[in-house]
Amino acid sequence: MARAMFEYTKTILNKVSFDSVLFCKELQKAVKRLLPYEIEELRIWIDSLVKEKPNLNQCLIYLNP
Repeated sequence: MARAMFEYTKTILNKVSFDSVLFCKELQKAVKRLLPYEIEELRIWIDSLVKEKPNLNQCLIYLNP
């Protein structure tokens, strides 16, 4: 079940990546509901997404411990 939540989170974040404010809100929600190791995986995935969409870089602050 947890893996499904991780994949769902990636799908949602990908769909809202056009708007950095909305992306940040969804990222905050994701950090609350994902497990610590999933957050690390999400960080790696978001790093690759930020290379394509640099405007999302400001949202990385929500991944810092």
